[in-house]
Amino acid sequence: MREREPSVHPVDSTVGPQGGLPMTDSSNAYADAHEPMARGALGAWWWQGARSAFLFKPDWAGLQTTPGIIACLVLVPQMLGVLVERLYIEGAASFYWPTLQMGWLSTAIAIWVCWLLVPRSRDDIAHRPASAAALFAMMAAQVLTISTVLALVFVPMVRGGAFSPAVLGRWGWWTVWLLAVGWVAVAQLALVWRSSTGRIAPKALATALLVGTIALSHWFAPTHHWYPSAPQSAEASAEARTEPFKLTQELIELQPQLLAAKLKGIGRGRPGVVNLFAITFAPYAEEDVFRRESKLVAGVMEDRFDAAGQSIQLVNHRDTVREWPWATPLNLQRAIQRVGQVMNRDEDVIFIHLTSHGARDGALSAEFWPLSVDTVTPQMLKTWLDDAGIRYRVISVSACYSGSWIQPLSDTGTLVMTAADSDHTSYGCGKRSELTYFGRAMFDEQLRHTWSFERAHAAARSIIAQREREAGKSDGYSNPQIHVGAQIRDRLARLEAQREAAAAR
Repeated sequence: MREREPSVHPVDSTVGPQGGLPMTDSSNAYADAHEPMARGALGAWWWQGARSAFLFKPDWAGLQTTPGIIACLVLVPQMLGVLVERLYIEGAASFYWPTLQMGWLSTAIAIWVCWLLVPRSRDDIAHRPASAAALFAMMAAQVLTISTVLALVFVPMVRGGAFSPAVLGRWGWWTVWLLAVGWVAVAQLALVWRSSTGRIAPKALATALLVGTIALSHWFAPTHHWYPSAPQSAEASAEARTEPFKLTQELIELQPQLLAAKLKGIGRGRPGVVNLFAITFAPYAEEDVFRRESKLVAGVMEDRFDAAGQSIQLVNHRDTVREWPWATPLNLQRAIQRVGQVMNRDEDVIFIHLTSHGARDGALSAEFWPLSVDTVTPQMLKTWLDDAGIRYRVISVSACYSGSWIQPLSDTGTLVMTAADSDHTSYGCGKRSELTYFGRAMFDEQLRHTWSFERAHAAARSIIAQREREAGKSDGYSNPQIHVGAQIRDRLARLEAQREAAAAR
């Protein structure tokens, strides 16, 4: 795998969701102010937070912590961060609301560190916080200043194309990013060390926890709040809906029958030839693009690779609940088991296309409210394929950060192709998108002119790169990946020769 590059968004808050970066320290320059600070006023907190962000000691005298003040100190920078993140994307973008529920472990760690380090006696109220709540509030207050300054620097750089390895060079790009992260880390650690008393051991433990939280939250950030969208088509515009999906008893009882019928409909292939069995999996119901892509890819497999009667779609979408089984991990496992039962495992190939939002850890997003759907990971998929005894596999993953699927699935009998590498988002997965850029280029265009997955993927890469540049994709080329094992390459060569011969007749 290629070396990882961090996210283009250099700053998140350690005291808020998405984990991230801490705040800074204190000095007593406020003591000579002509007028006393208003007790509990948010402005006083923002001012002292700004001072500590630039490594001055804050003046704690007169600062009051109330639930309302702490809530404002935490939530205002988070809302600002969501708005700033939107500015990184030119053109249409989709808001991924489940992100608001993620990343709060860093907040819990920050609160615990504050409790661990705060002085137990109020020996110098101008130089020490009165409580753990006060120290946590100052950490939160720093975020507003740091986030604002870095947004003023990075938003113009990203929008202007200056924040990229192509412009800055690889080491220059890393240096700029690390300076931003380093500022946040130094600021928070300085605040913690200056604002606490006592033994070195608790301070060292707090330092390790905070630095670890910063590193992990930026290295493994699960998702962004915003994702770029392709231009909206007339068909997509007409599909806007206002009424929520209703999960009725009728639909619940229908699903097992539908699944059983579709699995039974997967028939055996013809003897003496390489048959392709196809499964498409679209677990994210909130965007129509995944349903459309599932249908498109299934159609291409049936038309081009003779998979009619040997394919199944698993889809989470309100429009398909009476047509196709739900896209759940258990249904996918059952579909794989069925294919393993009817295929010739020494000859035939299984093709699986998964399309959804993706996370850096490989988890494929699943959403079908009010139904609760678990995510699928590459490790789960490999286990199911191994248990079914399926030797020859073509796996296609159309999702952000989908390059993380390559290594867990790679072996001599597997071709794995993805819409992006493990460090970048893919494109065209929003509410306004008709198809993802990968789905369109790979399946709707290239595989209609060749039976080679390798050649189609190679051609799709250059097409996707050009379209992403034209669309103004802000976080860099998605960089689709592919791995081809030696045994699956031979098997697919036979399949390609069969299809060419059939087309010539």
